[in-house]
Amino acid sequence: MLMFYPEIKPYARHQIAVEPPHELYVDESGNPDGVPVLFVHGGPGSGCGKYDRRFFDPEVYRIILFDQRGCGRSTPHAELEGNNLQALVADIEHIREQLGVEKWVLFGGSWGSTLSLVYAETYPERVLGLILRGIFLCRQRDLNWFYHEGGASAVFPDYWQDFVAPIPDAERDDLIAAYYERLTGDNELATMAAAKAWSLWEGRCATLRPNQDVVDSFSNPYKALALARIESHYFVNRAFLEDNQILRNAERLAGIPGIIVHGRYDMVCPLDNAFDLQRAWPDAELQIIRDAGHASREAGIVDALIRATDAMARKFRHDSDNLA
Repeated sequence: MLMFYPEIKPYARHQIAVEPPHELYVDESGNPDGVPVLFVHGGPGSGCGKYDRRFFDPEVYRIILFDQRGCGRSTPHAELEGNNLQALVADIEHIREQLGVEKWVLFGGSWGSTLSLVYAETYPERVLGLILRGIFLCRQRDLNWFYHEGGASAVFPDYWQDFVAPIPDAERDDLIAAYYERLTGDNELATMAAAKAWSLWEGRCATLRPNQDVVDSFSNPYKALALARIESHYFVNRAFLEDNQILRNAERLAGIPGIIVHGRYDMVCPLDNAFDLQRAWPDAELQIIRDAGHASREAGIVDALIRATDAMARKFRHDSDNLA
């Protein structure tokens, strides 16, 4: 079973101004002349993590990471103004232009798969290939599964009890709206309590087997605030997508090779997301990981993703016409 590539440090860091008040943190590592790959993190609002460069062979890839608006090392922290899907797609294209990349591979998991797919459907001519994990189509039914009673709550009733605890019974018919109200209010104590409960619900459900490292990452107060505020902002606005938009526009992905990695027991984004996407996008190969949930750090997911990046590298490393 393949493991992460060794830890590496960036050879370049950038702070790229986009629409005010936002500035994006971007860094580059690996081979400056290699196959360009953009790591698209999840959430929305999680920011990049310490393992994210390590899915890629640094001898082969020019590895580009960025923190989306309002999270990670981008500023201002947890900012919702001008923070929407269309702006994030424009940010990715701006980064590509700023870094002088002609075409690139996009690697995205969970919300990162959503954003990567919408970018690829908007700019298919800029995409060499897609490596996607834990597909999240952001349909209303996908939001209902995780944030309404009767979906993931039936699998994790103990965790669900903690998730709904900050919300009075009278407001539990729309938990996303109830959380959004608290996460955007003036009561700092209520905001932080809501942020922790929201983020912890996701972290606890993300792995097939309990993983304290993942839970600790989600419950970090700095990350939790951005994740909860930005996710609730996007989800109360239905991710700024028309329902089923990604599948309806999937014909725009024709000719783009893809590898989809999805855990059989993903309780955050159930497998039907990936199954429906692959049927609409025949150029993609679906790999169902039998002993995994949602998180990118589960052993079976890591193995499949690294095999995918290695396969994509073999496909494009000698095609100099496609590189930056």
